[in-house]
Amino acid sequence: MYLAYSLYGLCLQTNLPLPGLIPRPSASKIDAHVWLQFIPDALLGKSETQAKLVYASQNQDELGEPVLKAWELMDGSFFRLRYSDGTEFVIDREGAQIWCTWPDNLTIEDTTVYLLGPIFGFVLRLRGTLCLHASAIAVGEYAIAIVGPAGTGKSTTAAALAKSGFPVLTDDVLALTDMDGIFMAQPAYPHLRLWPASVNILYGKPDALPRLVPGDSLWDKRYLNLTENDYMFQRHPLPLASIYLLSERTEDSAAPFIESMSASAGLMTLVTNTYANHLLNTSRRAQEFGLLSRIASSLPVRRVIPHASPFFLSKLCEVIINDFHQQVESNRMSTAEEAQL
Repeated sequence: MYLAYSLYGLCLQTNLPLPGLIPRPSASKIDAHVWLQFIPDALLGKSETQAKLVYASQNQDELGEPVLKAWELMDGSFFRLRYSDGTEFVIDREGAQIWCTWPDNLTIEDTTVYLLGPIFGFVLRLRGTLCLHASAIAVGEYAIAIVGPAGTGKSTTAAALAKSGFPVLTDDVLALTDMDGIFMAQPAYPHLRLWPASVNILYGKPDALPRLVPGDSLWDKRYLNLTENDYMFQRHPLPLASIYLLSERTEDSAAPFIESMSASAGLMTLVTNTYANHLLNTSRRAQEFGLLSRIASSLPVRRVIPHASPFFLSKLCEVIINDFHQQVESNRMSTAEEAQL
């Protein structure tokens, strides 16, 4: 039995249920096939000495080994990605076939953490889809993106906005597709992943939400189900209208506040916040830079300075939403004035 899912604007077919995703009716067009706990012998038998090592992460495990290594197989027809915990993926060059296996001490939930995040981030890049390391929220008929380095509070801010009634598109990988010059933000999966510290800020105790991976797992993240308790998951793509960069927190009494950014500064912000670009070749990086330049020149990129205290989180959300509404109103008035000329 095969199941179909929607993820990042793609229709997937899997041989086993994927935790955290909602099955959809079977579709006539499948964009990618995911084979769970199976890698063909022809690919599995390729030893590391027969492959070309193309990436080793700087992050290391407790034994000093890279957390992630990647090889090219068969002259670049396939990629093999192996995590230090023994989870392994093989992906074809087109990003249309994904195989994965995991050791007996891990679960399908562990593997899904990799699959829905960095692995599909890489798959999207192989398929030519631009990805930002960002959360995205629906505000009316538009999407706004919240970008920033790891630890700046993207998912926490998205969860706070979700508590205020705004639908969420994604909290980690923002896939953008170019539709005749309009960049559409694609929905990811219907939950938010949060560290216990963020859960404590939002809900008063670090274990207020269930674990992302059940049981005694190394993954300490929690998840917020966006299909329950009046939360909303934005299931359809929306045009991206504005980008907010979360900057370093401050004790300034004026915080949180928002500053404008030049197009060049906005471009550099986008370049440094692209997702899964460590395996891209030169031509794909050049294509990516062209798309980022178009986004930076056509959409506002705004710098957000949050207050260091978590007590200002709701105020931060209010400042972002008010700023966006002011932009929409300003654009409406400009359009009306141009129409009268």
